[in-house]
Amino acid sequence: MALSKPNAFLTHLKTLAKPPHRRFLSPPPPPPSFVSLRFLSFATPEDAAAERRRRKRRLRIEPPLSSLHRNQQQQQQSPPPPQRNPNAPKLPDHVSALTGNRLNLHNKILTLIRENDLEEAALYTRHSIYSNCRPTIFTVNSVLNALLRQSKYSDLLSLHRFITQAGVAPNIITHNLVFQTYLDCRKPDTAMEHYKQLINDAPFSPSPTTYRILVKGLVDNNRLERALELKEEMSEKGLAPDPTVYHYLMAGCVRNSDVDKVFDLYEELKGKLGGFVEDGVVYGSLMKAYFLKGMEKEAMEIFEEAVGAGYFLKGIKKESMETFEEALAENSSVKMSAVAYNSVLDALSKNGKFDEALKLFDRMKKEHNPPRRLAVNLGTFNVIAEGYCAQGRFRDAIEVFRTMGDYRCSPDTLSFNVLIEQLCNNGMLGEAEALYGEMGEKGVNPDEFTFGLLMDTCFKENRPDDAAGYFRKMVDSKLRPNLAVYNRLVDGLVKVGKVDEAKSFFDLMVKKLKMDVPSYKFIMKALSESGKLDEVLNVVDTMLDDDGVEFNEEVQEFVKGELRKEGREDELAKLIEEKERQKAEAKAKEAEAAEAAKRSARAAVSSLLPSKLFGSKESTESGSAEANGSPTVGEASSTESSSSDSDAERIKDETSAEAEARTDGTTTTSQATA
Repeated sequence: MALSKPNAFLTHLKTLAKPPHRRFLSPPPPPPSFVSLRFLSFATPEDAAAERRRRKRRLRIEPPLSSLHRNQQQQQQSPPPPQRNPNAPKLPDHVSALTGNRLNLHNKILTLIRENDLEEAALYTRHSIYSNCRPTIFTVNSVLNALLRQSKYSDLLSLHRFITQAGVAPNIITHNLVFQTYLDCRKPDTAMEHYKQLINDAPFSPSPTTYRILVKGLVDNNRLERALELKEEMSEKGLAPDPTVYHYLMAGCVRNSDVDKVFDLYEELKGKLGGFVEDGVVYGSLMKAYFLKGMEKEAMEIFEEAVGAGYFLKGIKKESMETFEEALAENSSVKMSAVAYNSVLDALSKNGKFDEALKLFDRMKKEHNPPRRLAVNLGTFNVIAEGYCAQGRFRDAIEVFRTMGDYRCSPDTLSFNVLIEQLCNNGMLGEAEALYGEMGEKGVNPDEFTFGLLMDTCFKENRPDDAAGYFRKMVDSKLRPNLAVYNRLVDGLVKVGKVDEAKSFFDLMVKKLKMDVPSYKFIMKALSESGKLDEVLNVVDTMLDDDGVEFNEEVQEFVKGELRKEGREDELAKLIEEKERQKAEAKAKEAEAAEAAKRSARAAVSSLLPSKLFGSKESTESGSAEANGSPTVGEASSTESSSSDSDAERIKDETSAEAEARTDGTTTTSQATA
């Protein structure tokens, strides 16, 4: 009976394993040959729980085979990342970095630049370097470019040095701005040193704009041979021949009257560009070369080729700008930009073809349609104004100069200086002063040359007070007049008998300028002739304090001769003796202060070492040391203090070296500004 129950249970399971009876169109599949049954494997629930725990432990210890296989494949496919060289130059920021807070910072600094607050823009950039929102190199370049436009070279170099030390990687635009700065400051050698550094260390190559800046700067600084070498380097680096670079080189050859070299450069460019130069920027220099050689007919043929056979467009009615430009395009296949037009204008106006230049100028104004077409710029009006002045038509020059605003052109300081110089040299001081008054209205700042022109012309027109006023305005504007301008001022004031004013300007500028011996002798001579020997002695006192000037025997004899006129030559010896005594006392005080500093350092070391090393057992150990014949604590401290003196001297030398380095950097910046 007991055995029949399991058999009945198995029979019931087999019945459940059979599929339900269904009607199929096709015969049903055969039944399985066996039935898979799972029997209870554990006698008790505790055994089952133990097995589950064992399986879980196994899963925790041994990961699946699939995961192991996947990790092996990943290790085989991905090689280890290469280690970056720590000495490799840092790459500059990509334009994608200019987002978020850095973009907001960029826009804020651009706002300061548009408001002409360059000092605040540079200061804000410096402060942002060490904030949680560092400016990108694009922001720094915006500030550097604004400083360059206003000729603030010292501020530009100072900011560039700051961002370099702060680890902001420069890009090619940064290097170009630095090149332009040094070339404008007449330092081509320094610019070429930076160019070599760019070639050797930078992780990028120079751009065509780099070579344009360098070639133009070298030509302007009379380094034509080096500029020609740069052209060859440009070809070696695989850059395409640049007509603008050839234009600068040809202009330099024209300046040196090397006509054959101009023709060689043109033929070289023509051969590299497939037999035709489409860019019209080179045709002006080519015309000048023909004019220099006396080949006026060939020069005018080049002119016709550049601007078209009917350059003044007879019979063409300008019904619309589109048809007008199409007519211009049909006349010549040469593409003329504003710079190319200006070069042709300059060639015409300086070679007796000013009427043709005026006709071309009228065509350029009609063609000018910004922003679609820019046919005139600031240089255009400068060339025409100079041409009018060369013809003696100064009123027309002023009128043309004032109309440039109608064509969205803004004059700069150089433009004003050129026209003011022409007016001053031709007795039109009133008109020159009127132009000077317009500079402030147009947001243009006069420079040292502007004030020097007006000052010299006022002296010629017997207006010494106005001349002195212009010099004082120059000083108040925080400009730096050189010694030559100061000497002209003092000479003009002395000639009209204003010795007291000359002496006041001497007192004002003696600390700002490096006076030389002739400047000192001139003011002393003027004061002596006015009977002001006390003032002469004051000047001698100032000269003795000036370390940059030697009070030699020649100067002493000169001063004695002036004092001898009233029998006061002995006062010079007394003054020199008194000055030497004061200098000796000053040196003694310096030495005493240095000795006091050393003594204080020794006392500090003596007070620190015993308390730190021996605690409160000073007296006990000193007594035992005396008993044993060993050096006392005081002797030990004196020995330590002597070693600390050597350390202090070493630190002082390092500090002085750092100060000298900073002074050298400041001197370099001031030289760049000069």
